[in-house]
Amino acid sequence: METPVYNQTGKKMGMITLPENVFGVRASNSLVHQVVIGMQSNMRAGTANTKGRGEVRGGGKKPWKQKGTARARHGSIRSPIWKGGGVTHGPLKDKDYGKKINRKMKTKALYAVLSQKLKDGKLFFVDSITLSEPKTKEAKSVILGLSKIPGAKEVASKKRNAFYLAISKKNENVLRGFGNFSNAVVDDVRNMNIIDVLNHRYIFIANPEESTKVLESKIHPVKSRKASLAEVEFNRVK
Repeated sequence: METPVYNQTGKKMGMITLPENVFGVRASNSLVHQVVIGMQSNMRAGTANTKGRGEVRGGGKKPWKQKGTARARHGSIRSPIWKGGGVTHGPLKDKDYGKKINRKMKTKALYAVLSQKLKDGKLFFVDSITLSEPKTKEAKSVILGLSKIPGAKEVASKKRNAFYLAISKKNENVLRGFGNFSNAVVDDVRNMNIIDVLNHRYIFIANPEESTKVLESKIHPVKSRKASLAEVEFNRVK
């Protein structure tokens, strides 16, 4: 699978061969939905809290006697059917909205979305993104250059969620230069997640050779040297 590589001025520089196990994954709507719902649930703060009828202040006295008033019986003015009363089945701050998502599920869903973006012509590879100074003016010129890439015309005109730029390593000039654009997100490719990819129209991946290796390592993370030495020691004892 080959795709063009452009520079930050929109000029085609060559071709790159992409790994099939990352950018050639078949779409799975059910898996994507499950992962997105799980991630959104894990991001919930869970700070909403309501009081029941027993927690609302006041209402200790019976508002009127049980019989003889020709009115409905009531035991407290803090009943949920009264104004200012307690809330029935309201949210509680001690509720945990977290959902468990397996790492392989999250990675496979990300691959599926990236593959669909590439198929739809919304995913582009840029050889490098560099700014001589952390200036908004320079970042704007880069955006205008990227808009010259065939199929990415709306990068410079779309006012919300225009594009997501993934860089292979942290670059302060790039991060600060693009910081004033509310319609763009720039982040390390290691932090790329499915919600960011779905929330933006276009995806740009800089330094494609390094970035694709990082993405490919998500499904098979490299073990630390300490863990590998411990495994060797275990096998030796065994």
